[in-house]
Amino acid sequence: MIERTICVICLGVGYLFGCIQTAYIVGRIKGIDIRKKGSGNLGATNTLRVLGTFWGIFTAVMDIVKVFAAEFLMYYIISPGLGFPIDRITLFLYTGIGVVLGHDFPFYLNFKGGKGVAATAAVLISLWDWKMIVIGVVVFFSIAAFTGYISLASMSLVTVELIIFIIFTQNGLIVLTDKWNSDCYIIIIVMTLLCIFQHRENIARLVNGTENKFKFHKGNKEK
Repeated sequence: MIERTICVICLGVGYLFGCIQTAYIVGRIKGIDIRKKGSGNLGATNTLRVLGTFWGIFTAVMDIVKVFAAEFLMYYIISPGLGFPIDRITLFLYTGIGVVLGHDFPFYLNFKGGKGVAATAAVLISLWDWKMIVIGVVVFFSIAAFTGYISLASMSLVTVELIIFIIFTQNGLIVLTDKWNSDCYIIIIVMTLLCIFQHRENIARLVNGTENKFKFHKGNKEK
């Protein structure tokens, strides 16, 4: 019972970290409301489009950093500190999905945040399997470069990483604790489906052929 309570606490702490909306904060510092510019999305892509490359990259990096910060905070407090037998991957996934939920649905912004791509990617990176990281990077940038659709690249990234996670765990390349096996699978699946759900408008435009391509050098807008 106490271990389940700890998992809920990880989820809650992760949510609070996720509510640190980098795009919104950066926009306010620059004197604008990102929600009223470009696509209106509180993510790195829209920030890059509205404020330029530096701030777009800065936003993506900080959205990744907040995931790592929340995960390591909870891990070092709970595992070495309090000594509860919850493995690192389980703690990271519970805290990580909390960050994604906070990023996507911040309570102080009417639950309208970003699409959680950078945060979701950070959770996957934190599993520390270099093969997953390399494959994810190749998939994302290859699709983005060949199609120009950041939305398609993002959805492909999380979907491929889900498949890889399942394959790796089933073949012992990533070892899960038996007690938390189901939890880990459910969290990964939910994060993937949530990321795809957050791109539902992009999916509709991709199907209709009206999704705009993103080109850095021309500054084309992707809604």
